[in-house]
Amino acid sequence: MTTFFGLVWCSILLAFGMNGCLADEKIGIYELKNGNISIKLTNYGAHLISVYLPDRNGKVDDVILGYDTVQEYMNDKSYFGATVGRVANRIGGAQFTLNGTTYKLAPNEGKNMLHGGPKGLSKVIWKAKKIKADGHPPHMTFTYRSINGDQGFPGNLRVTVSYALLENNQLSITMKAKAENISTPVNLANHAYWNLAGQSSGDILSHQLQLFASRYTPVDASLIPTGKITSVKGTPYDFLTTATIGSRINQLPGGYDINYALDASLYNKMRKAAVVHDKKSGRVMELYTNQVGVQFYTSNTLEQKGKGGFVYKPHAALCLETQGYPNAVNQPNFPSVIVNPGKSYKHYMLIKFSIA
Repeated sequence: MTTFFGLVWCSILLAFGMNGCLADEKIGIYELKNGNISIKLTNYGAHLISVYLPDRNGKVDDVILGYDTVQEYMNDKSYFGATVGRVANRIGGAQFTLNGTTYKLAPNEGKNMLHGGPKGLSKVIWKAKKIKADGHPPHMTFTYRSINGDQGFPGNLRVTVSYALLENNQLSITMKAKAENISTPVNLANHAYWNLAGQSSGDILSHQLQLFASRYTPVDASLIPTGKITSVKGTPYDFLTTATIGSRINQLPGGYDINYALDASLYNKMRKAAVVHDKKSGRVMELYTNQVGVQFYTSNTLEQKGKGGFVYKPHAALCLETQGYPNAVNQPNFPSVIVNPGKSYKHYMLIKFSIA
């Protein structure tokens, strides 16, 4: 069975306590369902706002952190479930030079830019273009046109994000962008906060993790990559062999917040990035992507009231943000994130859920 909540007008949002109106724009809440999995989405920031899955006993829980109202997403500073960009993660000094021109960006984390700036793609209303709640597979597509100078970035950029529920409890997320007139950096990411035991279950330190990455990109005190690409061997970052997230987290200041260089034999092809297993619920999540990196983040400073009034604490969730390398615009030895006019950026994620 597939169900769908169509476009919701501001008056309806207000009636349900979802004060999410901006001028005459329309904000929708949408639901897709296929088999045992259902998700909810909104065109505000192209957010993924819930993922409902059964555990080994058939109990259904929402396994991502978030809020009950659109207004809370509008005020959010944690990027719960957001589509972030134009450039996800950090750009050092909020500037870069491309083809001889230096572009000054809008900083929003000290002197640096984080996740596209103070009004990046996670803070705008997207258009709901394609709605196939009863399709095969059920899917939803959002589009947005970022204009030249948006947050300081050059050129016009057309962006699409599509969510689809495939057979056998699989979630597909596809992010695409096309530069219209000027070369520009593009590095989109989905920023879901996962807790496979359920969003109100506590911390994820007992979750088991395997990361298919033998190298990572070290950072400075501001979390800007130094430019090095270093082996994980002998460090707390080594998850080549499955380990609990909490097993070495105390060796790091606060927890994990680092980009991994994914191992791959074929560049820009789909590869397995990570496997997460919560033994208590039995839920397993396998993540595949065509991107070169994945940011592993353990919600180290989280202190936020979320769904149902539950207060999320540090390490209440983990993020696995597939991406290009952070600050690649200022590190010539990193894989390029520049998209040239007429060319397209394509970012694929496939998440397979199962029980073990």
